[in-house]
Amino acid sequence: MRPVTCSVVLLVAMLAGPSSGIAQSGAPDAKLIEDLVAANRILFDQGVVDGFGHISVRHDKDPNRYLLARNVAPALVKAEDIMEFDLDSNAIDLRDRRIYLERFIHGEIYKLRPDVKAVIHSHSPSVIPFGAARAKLQPIYHMSAFLGTDVPVFEIRDVAGSATDLLVRDKALGQALAKTLGHHPVALMRGHGSVTVGNSIPQVVFRAVYAEMNAKLQADAMRLGSVTFLTPEEAAKAAETIDGQVMRPWELWKRKAMKAE
Repeated sequence: MRPVTCSVVLLVAMLAGPSSGIAQSGAPDAKLIEDLVAANRILFDQGVVDGFGHISVRHDKDPNRYLLARNVAPALVKAEDIMEFDLDSNAIDLRDRRIYLERFIHGEIYKLRPDVKAVIHSHSPSVIPFGAARAKLQPIYHMSAFLGTDVPVFEIRDVAGSATDLLVRDKALGQALAKTLGHHPVALMRGHGSVTVGNSIPQVVFRAVYAEMNAKLQADAMRLGSVTFLTPEEAAKAAETIDGQVMRPWELWKRKAMKAE
């Protein structure tokens, strides 16, 4: 058995123990935890996150809870770092562990979007300029068709004024961000980063990687002159086709990111 799998099995056994309080809804599937660990590593490996950023997944046994690592750099996440939270973003078994300040991003999106099974918050470098500039982030090629033609931008000043640190550090700000996201798969956060959602870990990772790639390509294309973006019809058809292919890069990225295990 691979080391990561041993860690996952141990973690699931610990979560199922009486002291955690998690047995009421059942321990999360070991494969789900393994994929969540891999997703953290992949996002770092693909340049979507650095020492900051986080990914969560909705609990497979209880839709009113989600799984998220303790406060640690994504590339260092291990199975034993995974914690469980309710949708108010309270840790079920905090102990002496530090938790992410912006965990409210995850809980409030899960509340508003029952269809969402995974959430990523990142400071993806090529995406950030589109949250601050007049140019809108739009799909420039078929791989990023999921963006659609209207990527919303969350302006924290509209909610909390200008005297903030730009962090979504409470439920009110999390709710406002979730409302801005609405039914979209991606929302930009002015002066901060972005949030990406999906119906699985592989899908949300795919979207975060290709949102970053699209932003880079779009900026390059805009320097060359007028850009022809996908039409709404092209975006819808391409997104439907590509969505059935997300496991293809996922398996490649996972093998590469976890090769040290």
